[in-house]
Amino acid sequence: METLAGVDLPSLERYAQLIVQKGCNVQPGQVFQIGADAQNVDFAVLVAEAAYEAGARFVNLDLSDDRMQKSRIRSSHEEEFLDYVPSYVSVRFDEMIDSKGAVVRLVGPRDPVALAGLPADKMNRVRMAGHHAAKRFFSEGIGLSAVQWCVASAATTGWAESIIDDLKGDEARNQLWAELLQIVRADKDDAFALWDAHADHLHQRSQALNQLGLASIHFSGPGTDLTVGLSTYARFAGGGTRSQRDVDFIPNLPTEEVFTTPDWRQTEGVVRVTRPFVVNGALVRDLLMTFSNGELVDFDASEGADTLKSYVDSDPGARRLGEVALVGTDSPIFQNGRVFKEILLDENAACHIAVGNAYQSCLDGGETMSNETLEEIGCNASSAHTDMMISDEKVQVVGRDSNGKETELLRNGAWVFGG
Repeated sequence: METLAGVDLPSLERYAQLIVQKGCNVQPGQVFQIGADAQNVDFAVLVAEAAYEAGARFVNLDLSDDRMQKSRIRSSHEEEFLDYVPSYVSVRFDEMIDSKGAVVRLVGPRDPVALAGLPADKMNRVRMAGHHAAKRFFSEGIGLSAVQWCVASAATTGWAESIIDDLKGDEARNQLWAELLQIVRADKDDAFALWDAHADHLHQRSQALNQLGLASIHFSGPGTDLTVGLSTYARFAGGGTRSQRDVDFIPNLPTEEVFTTPDWRQTEGVVRVTRPFVVNGALVRDLLMTFSNGELVDFDASEGADTLKSYVDSDPGARRLGEVALVGTDSPIFQNGRVFKEILLDENAACHIAVGNAYQSCLDGGETMSNETLEEIGCNASSAHTDMMISDEKVQVVGRDSNGKETELLRNGAWVFGG
């Protein structure tokens, strides 16, 4: 367990309050679920205290540790044991949906690559079993905003040591905490006002993009010549969303993106992934991908290629796009200059695409569309969803409408459209 000694307590408490009041926006009488690595129990308690102060009916803390997963995958006597998920897991998720609760996941691994080297087929088996057990939660709770949900980060010593070369132990952890608190603006006394202004700015940028009526987005740069097609139903979102309780919440802290759901069938070209990322416990580096007729048909990587292949072969939708997002170099994560090996942070440092499941909420009327209609308009469905960063200061982004009119969106990775 990580203590919080040496970390600025007022900033930590402010961060916990931001998660509760801006991230999940916990309402009086609402049930609140906290998921966290066992290392982060002390910070999770601060979040729980903030939730009770906001009027939560009950706060449940669910702790995890990748070493438990590692032991299971390495030592289970029968492979079919990996398909087992206790029934109470689905019951707990269902209760959160039915009660219209609020959920936060505090990401901060003891070791970002603790699961590296494990058999990829077994990793996929466990992942897919878990996805099936929580399928209603992902489709209704997350996809249709039945719950208010948020993903936020919390520092650990192991994570800090893996990304900060010149520091060890508490010194490394405290440095990472300082950077995280700065990135989420919790180090500022006026953090709540700053978040209101930031969320409004992202919302306005999304609205401006929607007014362009874009039919495609083109990314170009070293190793990249990629076109991502959009259906006429696609709508950009950013800065937060609204739950079925009519409560505004911000799903990611931090968030620097505006994003939408592509028509997966219209993805064409090659793309270079500009930052390493973790999939099924393995770090993937120097990834270059080729898409044809909407499918990922070829890729190469200097590290993690075998694990990625197993992941994208897990179901047909895992080789198709489910998200495209735009992020400029003004992002505080990009400005920080560090690769965090944690997708919540790294995806908010650069434009990104995601293979796998798409967001119905980014389609006009998508929440009420049938599965058949969603399939007809190219909205991808999959048990997978992994973000891959595809921009830096050398990448250009141009939008095109159905008449072929082009609008420059980002130049050398920086926004030139929408302020």
